Amino acid sequence: MLYPPFDTLMEIGFCDSPRPPGSSRRDLLDPFSTMKTFHITVQPSGWEFNATAEQTVLAAAQKAGITLPHGCKNGACGSCKGKVLRGQVRHGEHALVALTEEERAQGLALFCCAHAQSDLLIEVRVADALDGVVARKMPARIEHISWAAKDVAVLSLRLPANEHLLFRAGQYVDFILPNGVRRSYSIASLPGADGPIEFHIRHMPGGTFTDALFGLHGPAVKERGILRLEGPLGSFYLRDEASEPILLLASGTGFAPVKAIAETIFAKGLNRDDPQTGRRGRSVILYWGARTRADLYLDALPRRWEVEQPNFRYVPVLSEPHTPVPVDEQASSAPEPAWTGRTGLVHHAVMEDLPDLSGYHVYACGVPIMVQTAHRDFLAHCQLPVENFFSDAFVSRADLATPQIPAQEAKRA
Repeated sequence: MLYPPFDTLMEIGFCDSPRPPGSSRRDLLDPFSTMKTFHITVQPSGWEFNATAEQTVLAAAQKAGITLPHGCKNGACGSCKGKVLRGQVRHGEHALVALTEEERAQGLALFCCAHAQSDLLIEVRVADALDGVVARKMPARIEHISWAAKDVAVLSLRLPANEHLLFRAGQYVDFILPNGVRRSYSIASLPGADGPIEFHIRHMPGGTFTDALFGLHGPAVKERGILRLEGPLGSFYLRDEASEPILLLASGTGFAPVKAIAETIFAKGLNRDDPQTGRRGRSVILYWGARTRADLYLDALPRRWEVEQPNFRYVPVLSEPHTPVPVDEQASSAPEPAWTGRTGLVHHAVMEDLPDLSGYHVYACGVPIMVQTAHRDFLAHCQLPVENFFSDAFVSRADLATPQIPAQEAKRA
């Protein structure tokens, strides 16, 4: 069994501003709405907000300034999954793999496509640490384009002198294209750095943006060109206040936000002992899965971290290590030595090495099937607490075309 070829994240949606400073839970309820609304209470945080039947639970929460976990907002990735403890919701269409019939029977729901049909009591994490991190639209100039692999570009963008992007390591931005189409890419650079903002972009054959970036059709995306951004977006970010050891799990260009998280850990010294406070450094393990050696497009970087950083270990895993080099590339590439590292599915390698994850924080990013199976297997077989799994699944057109469950209702007593 192999994971499907890695695809680039393609999400559509906005991230509303956090709740105003000093606002109370009751302030988030709109008493002037003339449309039928339902009262929603979030456990364990206790936050409350109203939603109409036309709004999804996620959209209503964001409008109220409450950030619930989310990713694709299309019912494909499962990042927004939570539990309906009381009340009734109606689901829009969603991918079967994102919410199974068994999970629905257990009261789970995808809040990106679930509409309240009554007052609700739901159980889901609230990302309080994103308070003050506000999504904004801004222009950016393409400062540099480099090629990390045949099908992976590293795009460096420079903001205007009067602009600053405040984000948490792990978040993403939307590129707003001239025709209004949006493409979403995770930020690969360290938050707060003075340099350009870095993105790792894999070519998606037929993709509106990536075909232009890779010169397959015009107008070409070139250095010094201007892109319009909106961000930061998403609820995938480093919980740097915790003390648990950290497992970083990436597939393909899911390495981009994981790189930002790792560099934040190092910059803050979270992996180092602090003799003044007696705090022990958090151990950090990175598992990066790919099909072939060439797909580990920045392999030298985590290998360097392994030498320079204490309490850090790197484990690359290839699912197709013996794939031959295409004929058109043989003349331009030197023969590589046989792969002697780990093989198979990357999350299986984790389970072999770390059968007990009960004390870990896991950050997983990559294709939905990897993220979802890692979530399922780590909880079922490695004792990982559900609240310690943080993820961002990169959703492509192919993922949105997977078998869909038609709209239907779910009830809880």
